[in-house]
Amino acid sequence: MSPERLFLETERRYRGRNGLNTLIYLYQGEISRLFYALIFYCIKHSGVWALPLITASVIDIIAAPEQRTLSELWVYAGLLFVVYIQNVPTHYVYMHFLSTANRNMEANLRSTLARRLQYLSMDFHFRTTTGTLQTKLLRDVEMIEQLTRQLFETIPITLITMGIAIIATLVRAPLFLIFFVSVIPITVLLMLRLRTPIEQRNRSFRIEVEGMSSRLVEMINLIPITRAHGIEKDEIRRVDERLERVRDKGVELDKINALFGASSWVVFQLANAMCLITAAYFAFTGQHNISVGDVVLLTGYFTSITASISNIVNLIPQIAKGFESVHSLAEVLESPDIERNEGKPAVQTVRGHFMLDRVSFTYPETTDSSLDNLSLEIQPGETIAFVGASGAGKSTLLNMIIGFIRPTTGTIHLDGQDMEGLDLRTYRQHLAVVPQNTILFQGTVRDNILYGVHNVSDAELWQAIRQANAEDFITELPDSIETPIGENGARLSGGQRQRIAIARALIRNPAVLILDEATSALDTQSERMIQQAFDRLMHNRTTLIVAHRLSTVQRADRIVVMDQGRVVEKGTHANLLKRKGAYARFHDAMALAE
Repeated sequence: MSPERLFLETERRYRGRNGLNTLIYLYQGEISRLFYALIFYCIKHSGVWALPLITASVIDIIAAPEQRTLSELWVYAGLLFVVYIQNVPTHYVYMHFLSTANRNMEANLRSTLARRLQYLSMDFHFRTTTGTLQTKLLRDVEMIEQLTRQLFETIPITLITMGIAIIATLVRAPLFLIFFVSVIPITVLLMLRLRTPIEQRNRSFRIEVEGMSSRLVEMINLIPITRAHGIEKDEIRRVDERLERVRDKGVELDKINALFGASSWVVFQLANAMCLITAAYFAFTGQHNISVGDVVLLTGYFTSITASISNIVNLIPQIAKGFESVHSLAEVLESPDIERNEGKPAVQTVRGHFMLDRVSFTYPETTDSSLDNLSLEIQPGETIAFVGASGAGKSTLLNMIIGFIRPTTGTIHLDGQDMEGLDLRTYRQHLAVVPQNTILFQGTVRDNILYGVHNVSDAELWQAIRQANAEDFITELPDSIETPIGENGARLSGGQRQRIAIARALIRNPAVLILDEATSALDTQSERMIQQAFDRLMHNRTTLIVAHRLSTVQRADRIVVMDQGRVVEKGTHANLLKRKGAYARFHDAMALAE
């Protein structure tokens, strides 16, 4: 199944609570390969079920040489040679089909998860840590692949061996079926007795591993802060606490697995011993026509059956881990928190006229409103600066205009159309965001500026670079625009990263521009250069700014002062200063800070 089709059917068809059905569903499109893999797996393992029959026949030849011929021995020797030598080509073909099916499933599932993550709401991403998602994309998908391999390498051969053993026993010693049949209820009882604690400890261990992954990612990101403040020991202590929790959960899981494995081994070995002694007794006393070869055949098959079932029983903890990974992926694939855009009209052009009508918003699991009955009109081409204390609702408002979150109550209209009824993906193609923390990726300067933009000439690219005041430092780089900048632009200064972000915004030629604290972390000289770039960037565009720098706020056509999710003042810089209200107090505080 292609990633696109799998993605489209995921929400409708994926059932994280029904692990086996889900596993089969994930392999749709690979069923034929799995079938061929199964056929060749059974052929390559023919020695497992054929060896007891051949061995028993050879022993019967030796036990009664006067009744048999030496040529029979050579026939069985030839059969053994064929049974063993065919394992090489059939194993290769088996792995070809199984590996192709598994790798296709892995690639398609990861692609589906990536697509799903692209369409899940930003609120989902705000609630879910990077480490948790990383664990799902890497470890959980790998566990599902291992689950399939384990099932393939235990279940089929066990069923085939059991079937042949039962048939052979029916022909040569029907009484011994009681030993074969007794193994099944013992196995079922063991599985039922320990299944729940194994599942619970697997789930606890998986949750701790996800938490550990998040903690380690956080630790890596905090290294500059940790080292700068000399708190390495505190950070090590926090990591060690998380690692100890993972260790403790791992030990609990290992102990229940050990109990499970040891119990099943003892039961099966006792059954093997009982089968051997009983068969030997009947052969010694001449009862039930049991020959020496029959003793070998019966004990050989019984040992094969108990060994196969023991393998299945011992694999139950690993199988439980695999199905726990299926449930884990359900948290992404079944999440209802998805942005619905299918079937909605695409946004072809944007003028940048916004009308917010009595908009309120409350984040999940909170009671206080981040926005409270807010109404505001933004004209096309207007530059508006939002100011206010931390928690006033400025960033929430910007996220709502971007379309990352939707109003709890009220409506937002874009150019006269309710945004609820628009395909927001196409709307965002007319929008550019320059955040406080510039996000760059490991690539060249060119790659980062042209991210998501195609068919741009070098002339247009360099024009955007010049308008962003980035030409001087880019031309001084070792390979100019083709210079790799490291992970998140590690080889560049803060001001240089910000100017690349501005060039990225300019090259998109957006109708709407969002500046979220874009100059707060810069020195005065860098801010001056970037402010000049912003002046070019904001020209003839609807621009929404969240800022604390007076130089940025004063340039706005209108200033909106927010407090506790409400608009308390709005007007020009000069008019608001004359009122001597909330903005005047904000202005005085910022002037002192600068």
